[in-house]
Amino acid sequence: DDPESEDVERGSKASTLRLDFIEDSNFKNKVNYSYTAVQIPTDIYKGSTVILNELNWTEALENVFIENRRQDPTLLWQCHGSHSLLSRSGSVSGLTLKLMKTSVCEMLDTLSDDDYVNVASFNEKAQPVSCFTHLVQANVRNKKVFKEAVQGMVAKGTTGYKAGFEYAFDQLQNSNITRANCNKMIMMFTDGGEDRVQDVFEKYNWPNRTVRVFTFSVGQHNYDVTPLQWMACTNKGYYFEIPSIGAIRINTQEYLDVLGRPMVLAGKEAKQVQWTNVYEDALGLGLVVTGTLPVFNLTQDGPGEKKNQLILGVMGIDVALNDIKRLTPNYTLGANGYVFAIDLNGYVLLHPNLKPQTTNFREPVTLDFLDAELEDENKEEIRRSMIDGNKGHKQIRTLVKSLDEVRRWQKGDRSLGLVLPPYSTFYLQANLSDQILQVKCKWPGPCLRPAPPPLPRTLAGPRQHSQPLYCKELNASDNNTEFLKNFIELMEKVTPDSKQYSLLAVFAATDGGITRVFPNKAAEDWTETPEPFNASFYRRSLDNHGYVFKPPQQDARLRPLELENDTVGILVSTAVELSLGGRTLRPAVVGVKLDLEAWAEKFKVLASNRTHQDQPQKQCGPNSHCEMDCEVNNEDLLCVLIDDGGFLVLSNQNHQWDQVGRFFSEVDANLMLALYNNSFYTRKESYDYQAACAPLPPGNLGAAPRGIFVPTIADFLNLAWWTSAAAWSLFQQLLYGLIYHSWFQADPAEAEGNPEVRESSCVMKQTQYYFGSRPRYRRGPHICFDYNAT
Repeated sequence: DDPESEDVERGSKASTLRLDFIEDSNFKNKVNYSYTAVQIPTDIYKGSTVILNELNWTEALENVFIENRRQDPTLLWQCHGSHSLLSRSGSVSGLTLKLMKTSVCEMLDTLSDDDYVNVASFNEKAQPVSCFTHLVQANVRNKKVFKEAVQGMVAKGTTGYKAGFEYAFDQLQNSNITRANCNKMIMMFTDGGEDRVQDVFEKYNWPNRTVRVFTFSVGQHNYDVTPLQWMACTNKGYYFEIPSIGAIRINTQEYLDVLGRPMVLAGKEAKQVQWTNVYEDALGLGLVVTGTLPVFNLTQDGPGEKKNQLILGVMGIDVALNDIKRLTPNYTLGANGYVFAIDLNGYVLLHPNLKPQTTNFREPVTLDFLDAELEDENKEEIRRSMIDGNKGHKQIRTLVKSLDEVRRWQKGDRSLGLVLPPYSTFYLQANLSDQILQVKCKWPGPCLRPAPPPLPRTLAGPRQHSQPLYCKELNASDNNTEFLKNFIELMEKVTPDSKQYSLLAVFAATDGGITRVFPNKAAEDWTETPEPFNASFYRRSLDNHGYVFKPPQQDARLRPLELENDTVGILVSTAVELSLGGRTLRPAVVGVKLDLEAWAEKFKVLASNRTHQDQPQKQCGPNSHCEMDCEVNNEDLLCVLIDDGGFLVLSNQNHQWDQVGRFFSEVDANLMLALYNNSFYTRKESYDYQAACAPLPPGNLGAAPRGIFVPTIADFLNLAWWTSAAAWSLFQQLLYGLIYHSWFQADPAEAEGNPEVRESSCVMKQTQYYFGSRPRYRRGPHICFDYNAT
């Protein structure tokens, strides 16, 4: 909002109104609470009588908006949109084909996900302009396909209306879509013709006239437009002229007035709130949805005359998704439980995986529920039940066990779902003392509360609760630390020589948002997020019965680990499982942090089959049978510890120590392929429809296409529906135009120069690796690709 107001002309006088703007945290912007802003499209003359009349009668909305905000201070943007029938004259005329292409694209923008459409071109015969041979949903992706195909059309042959209309009626008759039968329309854009194709209308549309026909005369010409007018009027449609670029937007949207007349006549029955898809707010509110209601003109031109049948516009309010999320009991559901909501088209309104990497203010964020989840046949049934408004529950079995409970929002067009792992069905509710309830956080964000030795240090997650705001800064006392203190004492008792075992830290994290780290020095170097629900080790441990290893985060694009200068640790964690009254709970995760440098040496001994240091050692050779000694025979034996996602944890090769934490195919592609081929690992492929990709380099740049991108553990663990099971590995590659040489080998890409490019939305293929149904061990030779080594 620019505080510099625009001059508004009224007659020969001009006045300027300078407004004061105040910072508002709800809007994340400076706003003015006393006035409304008016936006008039550039192709509308703001001084016309119609515009001035609308400015006059809509001025009363200011008081309505102010009163609405007084009653509900949480309201965000309120708006009213009017529809004008004005067009500019004197615009520069363009080529007819260009006008036609632009008009079709503009018409496609008036369609929403509730509509179904196809586009065909015709001369002597008709054919679809794109790969779609039937009606498809008018979503963002499909409309983009249509627009690109329309731009590639070329003019040839002579006009044959019969072929075009027969094709269009066949499309409507052969469609099996039952939800989009409110209005059936055929919209024809042409530069003129003489044929009225009455026989086609008699065959397909008369006498019931269930299909409306809208005709558009495009360009400036001397053809007789009477046939076009006749076709529209005899089929309950309308005739429009598009002589120039300036008339495109208005005349391609005016057909909505015709379709809106039955809605106006229906009165209150037609006044239902319509919610938009999720989209990015241009002023910084993040992802929002807008609820709209139509505004009808119910006046009469005179006594005894019919009411007007026009829609004046729409009223709307914005609702930020973050405001809706705050109403969900997300911390009560556990780390791997969540609430989600979808609309009648199956698009996600709420979901932890609704995280678009790039957004376009002109396009909605449309993520289907099936695209947000890993593939499972029961999820298709869940989606269908939610769209139909049915209640119920389904147990889904994929890589993670969870339970989906489905509820219907009362009188709404969205359905609510609840996902709960079995161990999150119940939770512990402690009896909080008055002392704890009175604790307030003095500052936002995570709290780090030092405690006197020998107590561990406390990390509290920055949780947002409803009022009053409960504990973010926790006072250390014997009462509220008893469990964690006993755990620390037990660990010290069991491992009194922890230095010998090279433990950098002992920790415990709870579902209440508290993380305890011992000793204090380790807490200062603690790099995990203070909120356990957002920590990958916490979420992974809950869904694993054994121990979860989390090596240090590595990125091939950044500097490698330097064991000499860095204190690097490996997190080993497991869930605490309680059984109370036959109910299983996992209220905490405990673990240790191992010194990587020390355990890299210990691993050589632990991975060997020598049970005693004095046992005679044998050197391995190509044809000799020797014991597996990962320390002595490190030149002949490669001994590695790889986690359940295929990431390197430990190795007996010193030159691989700085590669700990990387996906193992990046370290040794041949061996990783052998593990996969021998079923030690399996994989599951899916697609990320919210990815962001850099544009492909032009052909004249001296660069090879990056065949495959292997993300870091940090990149990978940000995807919530994968972290809940294990730290699976992930390969991502572009679907369009990228070629990679093998599954496991990545090709670096370097471009000459560093042009500033903007990432765009794309679809990425993802492959997750995890433990397969493998034998406990396998012994035997393996040929590595084309090499002679075994």
